[in-house]
Amino acid sequence: MEMAEVGGSRAWIEVSLAAIRANLRLLGHRAGDLPSIAVVKADAYGHGLERVCQALARDAAMFGVAAVSEAAVVQQTLGKGAPPILLLGAVLAEDLPTVVRHGWHLSLSTKEELALVAAESARQRSQASVHLVVDTGMGRIGALESDFLGLCRAATEQKNIRVCGLASHLPSADEDEAFTQDQLERINALMREALQEFEFNPGIHIQNSAGICRFPSAGAQWVRPGLAMYGCSPDPSFQEGLFPALTLKARVRLVRELPMGHGISYGRTFITKRPTRVATVGIGYGDGYRHSLSGQSAKVLIGGQKCPILGRVTMDQTMVDVTDLPTMTSAGEEVVLLGRQGEEEIGLWDIARKVGTIPWEILTGFTKRLPRIYDEET
Repeated sequence: MEMAEVGGSRAWIEVSLAAIRANLRLLGHRAGDLPSIAVVKADAYGHGLERVCQALARDAAMFGVAAVSEAAVVQQTLGKGAPPILLLGAVLAEDLPTVVRHGWHLSLSTKEELALVAAESARQRSQASVHLVVDTGMGRIGALESDFLGLCRAATEQKNIRVCGLASHLPSADEDEAFTQDQLERINALMREALQEFEFNPGIHIQNSAGICRFPSAGAQWVRPGLAMYGCSPDPSFQEGLFPALTLKARVRLVRELPMGHGISYGRTFITKRPTRVATVGIGYGDGYRHSLSGQSAKVLIGGQKCPILGRVTMDQTMVDVTDLPTMTSAGEEVVLLGRQGEEEIGLWDIARKVGTIPWEILTGFTKRLPRIYDEET
């Protein structure tokens, strides 16, 4: 969708595909010019799965998704020339025929999963591509460290299985340096032992975005960038050099003069203390702009200046104080709720901290009611 197509849209998201590509290259370079498993689950973190995959088709070594439905979208979008697609979580037995038929890569944690995949591959007279995962502290998927070599042995004994990767996950790379350093030492020791004992040559992937930023030399062959690829570092101290790819915008729908002592929004949690010029902006929690921003001194950008939200965010509209702006605000004027306008910026971490959550949840919470507008064709 081109910018001209926004027309009278009340609110929308602008996505810079060029920024996502630049971030992907930067992150791979930081880790020693390693190829990337680009994580595009959850509609590419709210940026739009189809367009992001098209933009990264020549740069990503592989795409990481969470669901079979996401894998199908990537496959349909890119066709036979698509990079390999890796399902990052466990897959139900009922989905295995589809996964094996399409050649999508599987993440395996147990011998029971392995047996099901091997049986389905044999039934289809094919060979399944798998990544064997070891749980070194995340507690989500993966074999326990004591069971990992047994899983590797079982996989190498199956003629219908091709071990393409060995993987683990860093749960605290942005929070606990000592734990993560110990974790990496344990992972690398296990990986060395597996590579020495078994006749296979899989790629190793460990580092998520935080791992790439804080532990770039982790001894892997691939990196798995997620949040940072979209321009937000999990650790704000590593933000420099990344380009935020998403800007959230809306339009002023109405401007009114309210007297002192007038309530604003549900519950009348805000009462004007002076005559106040109020802009009603066409966005609300029905679009994913969080209700929990209410009463948190949140601001938006109008005319390149920060303007405070008044009262509670409603489903479709949000009220903003524009009394102190040097120029008169009018209906149709552009509002930036996330991103840069002029010299001012409202970042993902700014919003996330105000509502007590994380940038991942903010990005993936924007609804389909917001059209995505892209900076270029791919």
